[in-house]
Amino acid sequence: MATLLLKNISALVTCDDEDRILRDADLLCKDGFITQIGQNLTCDADEVLDCRHMLCYPGLVNTHHHLYQIFSRNLPQVQNMELFDWLRTLYEIWKNLDSEVIRLSSLTGMGELMKHGCTTCFDHHYVFPAHAGDLLSAQFEAADALGIRMYASRGSMDLSKKDGGLPPDSVVQTVDEIMKDSAQLIETWHDPSRGAMHRIALAPCSPFSVSAELLRQSAILARQYGVRLHTHLCETKDEENFMLQREGIRPLEYMERLGWTGNDVWFAHGIHFNDEELRVLARTGTGVAHCPISNMKLASGVARIPEMLRMGIPVGLAVDGSASNDGSSLMEELRVAYLLHRLHSSADAPSGYDILKMATRGSARLLGRDDIGALAIGKCADLFMIDKRRLELVGATVDPASVLATVGVRGAVDYTVVHGKITVKDGHLVQVDEDRIAAEAQEKCRRYLEM
Repeated sequence: MATLLLKNISALVTCDDEDRILRDADLLCKDGFITQIGQNLTCDADEVLDCRHMLCYPGLVNTHHHLYQIFSRNLPQVQNMELFDWLRTLYEIWKNLDSEVIRLSSLTGMGELMKHGCTTCFDHHYVFPAHAGDLLSAQFEAADALGIRMYASRGSMDLSKKDGGLPPDSVVQTVDEIMKDSAQLIETWHDPSRGAMHRIALAPCSPFSVSAELLRQSAILARQYGVRLHTHLCETKDEENFMLQREGIRPLEYMERLGWTGNDVWFAHGIHFNDEELRVLARTGTGVAHCPISNMKLASGVARIPEMLRMGIPVGLAVDGSASNDGSSLMEELRVAYLLHRLHSSADAPSGYDILKMATRGSARLLGRDDIGALAIGKCADLFMIDKRRLELVGATVDPASVLATVGVRGAVDYTVVHGKITVKDGHLVQVDEDRIAAEAQEKCRRYLEM
């Protein structure tokens, strides 16, 4: 039985049902789960850490990413584009993806996430070029090497340029091909058990790159297997106008007609919902992954997060793709989200602690998980710790629940623990050679961009 005992934690921000902050607390993990929280715990643990100067938090949960985009960030030709033109340009690069690009970009992106306190990553992968190899297996291989909890998706596109969509012909597939592969991947990788390290969702790309039949069949298959549904929605006004012209209705109504609302569905972005659509989300329990940095970079708009939270709409936090964020730090996203909504909503904005709960409990809810997102007995031992003696935190830790959003943390965390195993120590990844991965990834990226 693998055990880890954290002793004398200076402040343990639990994000539990009572919003407790425990001082000088001990936390015991056995076989990946939290078994005791208290003071003066004694156990002949495999590893004991003295945490008397540490602030401890539940692991952050990333609810929307595109890890493959690590190899196409900060490109000058797209820096001032908005979404549709940005996509059309980058698809010409993304059509050259292969399994090694996926493996190395996943190692890079998830490694960065972990170094900044993230313990669960959902990735929305929807580009499947012909003959590219087994891309999701490459992602799970990377996740297992790092020790992160991985929630992958079988994304999809079936409308190319010739069909009125945005991507080139080489990255779209037929509905039958997609459904067959989706079922096989669920049967191979999806683990519904408590504490699972691997799960799968079905995630057609967006209503403007997939057909109604693909959306309808994906919803049917997902519910047959008991997996969740995800897509982009209401990200831009261009998308709204596209759907009004093609279908004569707004994006959410279109998705609702195809079975795409409910507490097993969450949408990325959700910027341009109107009042009635917010009520639909609240009534059906349909969630939203908030991606503030990406939304700002692509000039997409500001999501109505304060109203969503007040209405009880499930909301989680996400970094989005690394080509529309240019990074993979959910820690940075916390502070940007806090500041953006303070600017936009003033006193109605979420507090710093509200934003932390969005990135932990809220994100876990989007993924349909009640075993992560809080530090409590019976939950997965997913957490991170920061030494409060850092120079940049001097005078800032009076309120440890809010400090990550209000002040922010520069650089890597001191420890990240996933399922009771230390995966980041002193700001460095434990289970892999960072320097080797960086060198391999840089060389692969160079060759990929030259194709």
